[in-house]
Amino acid sequence: MSEQENLRTVRNLFDCFGRGDVPGLLQLLSEDVDWHIKGPEVVPYFGPRQGHEGALDFFGKLGTSVEFERFAPETFLAGGEQVVVIGGERGRVRATGKSFDNDWAMVFTLRDGKITKFRSYEDTAAVAEAFRSSSQ
Repeated sequence: MSEQENLRTVRNLFDCFGRGDVPGLLQLLSEDVDWHIKGPEVVPYFGPRQGHEGALDFFGKLGTSVEFERFAPETFLAGGEQVVVIGGERGRVRATGKSFDNDWAMVFTLRDGKITKFRSYEDTAAVAEAFRSSSQ
C-alpha cells in the first residue's frame, strides 16, 4: 500500500475511535495485531495485547477507566510501512477523579492496508499517578 493509503487507514482509525465505532476500528486491524503501551500496571490498559480480542480488551479498559476532556491527534507522518501520529490528551480517571495532561507519539505499522503493530510513547508516570488513589 502507498504511504497515502496508510495515512488514510490511520486517520480512519482515529475517526472510528472518536465515534466509538469499535466494529469499524477492528476492520482496520490485522487479525494478529500486536498492540502495546509500556507502562506501570496500575494503568489497566497498559501492557501487551494480541489480536482483535486484545484490542477489544484495550479499548474496553480505556473506555471504562478514563473520561477524555481532550484527545487530539495533531500531526500525521508517513514513511514506508509506518505512520507516526503526534498529539496530546487530557483525561480524568473515573475511579480516582484525578486528571492527567499528556503529549504522545503513536507509531502504527501497516501491511496490506491493515494495522499490524501499535506502540504509544507518552508520559506514563503522569497517567499512572492519576490512577493511584491517595492510599497507594
